[in-house]
Amino acid sequence: MKLNNINIEFGTLMLFLIVLVLVISTFEFVIRRLLGVERKKWFSYNHINERHKKLDWSVRIIFMILFLISSYQTIHYDKVGIFRYSEPWFIMIVFLIASEMLRAFMEWRYAENKRDFVATLAEMLFMISIVFLTIKTDFFGLFNILFRSY
Repeated sequence: MKLNNINIEFGTLMLFLIVLVLVISTFEFVIRRLLGVERKKWFSYNHINERHKKLDWSVRIIFMILFLISSYQTIHYDKVGIFRYSEPWFIMIVFLIASEMLRAFMEWRYAENKRDFVATLAEMLFMISIVFLTIKTDFFGLFNILFRSY
């Protein structure tokens, strides 16, 4: 494969990821506007209370340990013997789901606006759907079209 072909594939992947982020951001904006709840900042620690902060950090530490163990197994052992649920990508997906479920539960129990948890659950389900569709359709057939000509 030529270097030019790699650049085309990388550019296509980046464009696809940008479109995905825009779709997800638009969904988040619309759902939060419809429910009348505040927008969360991306990649920030918006904890509901001190208990949520402790639980969230416990989940993060547990999953970091699991991720490191699974990464070690993936690198040092034969791929045939590794179960799907112990691969790093699977652990990351489960971490994101567990983290969002914890957030939704804490919003349901302790948030001032009780509709916050509905928005969090809707966003999580939308993200899971997008990831699942992307994986099952091989990036919506985008890369099949690119590789067909080579």
